[in-house]
Amino acid sequence: MPNTLSPSELSAALAWRYATKKFDTRRLPASAWEALAASLVLAPSSFGLQPWRFLVVENPQLRARLREHSWNQSQVTDASHLVVFLRRASTGEAEVNRHIARIGEVRGVPLEKLEAYRQLMVANVAQGKSAEVQREWAARQVYIALGQFMAAAAAMGIDTCPLEGIDPARYDEILGLAGSGHETVVACAAGYRAADDAYAQAAKVRYPAGEVLRTV
Repeated sequence: MPNTLSPSELSAALAWRYATKKFDTRRLPASAWEALAASLVLAPSSFGLQPWRFLVVENPQLRARLREHSWNQSQVTDASHLVVFLRRASTGEAEVNRHIARIGEVRGVPLEKLEAYRQLMVANVAQGKSAEVQREWAARQVYIALGQFMAAAAAMGIDTCPLEGIDPARYDEILGLAGSGHETVVACAAGYRAADDAYAQAAKVRYPAGEVLRTV
């Protein structure tokens, strides 16, 4: 069992987190970034199919161009790291087969024992969803990864800002994604809040727990 946060420590970390509007230019330590990268690799997805890619944009010129298509949000250029979350444009039988092969490799399971599971995924995803529904499904999987990334960052005292105010088509163009089989859904900046970010001290606005949580 790995070391864990206490309930109060986790609650404090999540309460401390906010959508950081102004980052300073400090870089994350390599070990911190490695842990955040691992949170993406380890993110859960439906059937474990991982219909995504996570593009870490380090090139300053690229980030400056992306900022032009992000409502000029300074987080795009100023944060230590910028991650662009991509969905797989389609998930066919080939992708299912690749996943099955990976399961067999990692767990040492003969492929014939995975055939029923393979057929289930083919029927429900590769053949059971239209092209547009597949794209929407993949986007929802991407948001699962985004949530895990942000929660992991908060647990380590690292700031993030999810960025939906972007032009995905222009991101795809700037990042050369044509023909890659993947397309932009959302981005997220990660780093450290600037000392003069006024939003850092703003009270978190949420509906009362009794209004949004129910037990049935």
